[in-house]
Amino acid sequence: MEHAAGRILIIDPDTKFRRECAALLKKENYDVETVNGIPEALKKISGHEFDCLIIDVNLPGMKGYEVVPFLKNMNANIKIIITTRKNTKRLETKVREQDIFYYFIKSFGKDELIMAIKNVFNP
Repeated sequence: MEHAAGRILIIDPDTKFRRECAALLKKENYDVETVNGIPEALKKISGHEFDCLIIDVNLPGMKGYEVVPFLKNMNANIKIIITTRKNTKRLETKVREQDIFYYFIKSFGKDELIMAIKNVFNP
């Protein structure tokens, strides 16, 4: 059996996006897990080592970018990709103020997201 290319956790309340994205990434040989929000994510992160987190901006109870400093404190080397369905200049500024690897706008199509993830593992 081939080793996974890397471990990724998708944190997104959109079940369809999580399912489609996980399927795409698994085809690329990544080990992928998915959760709906931060409480589930923290349980997963504390029990497993992830290389990359894909976090939606609009999580239940908070903004995805608000949790970045806490996650970076847990693992300074983790690469974080923030996703959003709708972008505004104000939102993009807030997101980019965080120590993230990539900012992905979902309407751009998943090919761009796959390229960003490949860059996480092959800088």
